[in-house]
Amino acid sequence: MDRRHFVKVSAAASAALVFGRITNASAGPNLVNTPDEVWMESDAGWFQLKRRGNKVFVFDDVIVDLKQNDDAGGVYINAPKTALRAVRLKWQYQTKAGVNCLGDEWERLYGDAAWQNPDENTKYAWYVLLYDDRQTACFGVKTACNALCWWRVSSHSIELTLDLHSGGNGVELGERKLHAADIVTDQSINSERPFLTARRFCALMCDKPRLPKQPVYGINDWYFAYGNNSFDLIKKTTAAMAELVSNTDNRPFSVIDAGWAQYSPSLPNDGGWADDFSKPNAKFKDMHLMAEEIEKLGMRPGLWTRPLCAKYNDNPNLLAPKITGRDNPKNPVLDPTIPENIERVKHNISTYKEWGFKLVKHDYSTYDITGRWGFEMKESITEPGWSFKDKSKTNAEIIKHLYESIREAAGDMYLIGCNTMSHLSAGIFELNRVGDDTSGKEWARTRKMGINSLAFRMSQHNNFYAADGDCVGLTTAVSWEKNKQWMQLLAESSAPLFISAQPEALGAEQKAFIKQCFAKAAKVQPIGEPLDWLDNPFPAKWKLNGREVDFDWD
Repeated sequence: MDRRHFVKVSAAASAALVFGRITNASAGPNLVNTPDEVWMESDAGWFQLKRRGNKVFVFDDVIVDLKQNDDAGGVYINAPKTALRAVRLKWQYQTKAGVNCLGDEWERLYGDAAWQNPDENTKYAWYVLLYDDRQTACFGVKTACNALCWWRVSSHSIELTLDLHSGGNGVELGERKLHAADIVTDQSINSERPFLTARRFCALMCDKPRLPKQPVYGINDWYFAYGNNSFDLIKKTTAAMAELVSNTDNRPFSVIDAGWAQYSPSLPNDGGWADDFSKPNAKFKDMHLMAEEIEKLGMRPGLWTRPLCAKYNDNPNLLAPKITGRDNPKNPVLDPTIPENIERVKHNISTYKEWGFKLVKHDYSTYDITGRWGFEMKESITEPGWSFKDKSKTNAEIIKHLYESIREAAGDMYLIGCNTMSHLSAGIFELNRVGDDTSGKEWARTRKMGINSLAFRMSQHNNFYAADGDCVGLTTAVSWEKNKQWMQLLAESSAPLFISAQPEALGAEQKAFIKQCFAKAAKVQPIGEPLDWLDNPFPAKWKLNGREVDFDWD
């Protein structure tokens, strides 16, 4: 392409030309052109690789080999002697004002997803969409990759960085070749709406999603009990909500959240940090009996857990190194690269299955591995200078191995990933919590974390997993008029519906509406579409079941 002509193109055509710049558009989408530059980062800094042949780039012992894998561009990396931190592919292009970008986040969203002008300081995790009011161009990597991948869009280039850290240091690959990622691209068809393009692209990124056999809905105690739960409370609330269930072909779940497991002597009464997640505390005593009681009441039992939580007196050799965010001696974390620890995780998950639970929600693993929440990963995934026991696997590989181990132990139980890496969860978990916590205490938090996250992850819903926007925190502290709308959106959008209902907040009106929403959520619904998401981070206009619905979130 004549670059002088390229600079002069109108903003309306720029997205399509960006697409053509890094893809072989004449041969169809998803055929990725050779990048203009390839760089690598080691302990000594960044270095540009030299092209050798058509799609091979070399610097010292590091070789980056680009291969066509069906509809994707495979990135393969050898580095037998170099501890490798990252590889970056760069395509040159220029674009004018008027193009907006939308990317993803590493794990869940934190209420700030939005279409925005290109900013070269923004890291778009996993994929990025470019829209110019007429066309949408899509750039991403397939799910289940072995690197943590992010895109950068500037006025003169588009870049893909493959983060290859192991812990906070470069990975030591040795003699093995790493299949780091598969690059995929797509573009809108005619005047297709960006939401529909985004959904097609998410389906392209994930070859084999693992989805629930039927829509998932039910109850969860967290947003009114906040860890102060018990056998009797779960039985009481399950019984009350079971009276509102009308669909016996697809029964809801009653999910027991944090607060059930054996407490740590270092943190008594802290349900979020148990000492042994294979044993119940005195408030529950018998989890097999608990599961049976839930079944008798007409719901399916579910359970929350924290897989990498270590015991207060565990052998220090089993623990992950202390880093910022993971340095409290009262909160020891298991090193997920140690086989003995993985076996413990699998034992706990299989124990829940033996107790009779049908769903497990596992939480905190990204934070426990990296010492950071997703919104803290702007500069780097974790702090530099530390390693797990196994230095030969990338962080992405370590996380995937944990997820796959949980999957293996779970068997046919449904899994909900919470605080899990989105792209690495796809194809492994049936459900994924797509946003940070909603609330049973303040509506503003539910508006920020629930509505924003659901809207901007609906493109992934049923393409990666069932996108769980989190609970309706139905309590006396939160406006019923607002919660009623949030409940309606979840029930009619095809997303999972979970209600966390304080008994004191359940009047006749609430019960009647919950019964309606349960009946809707139990059946397959059309995918809800946020109609004003291009301009509104908290979309108020939605297409639900073929009709436009206006919500008042303010």
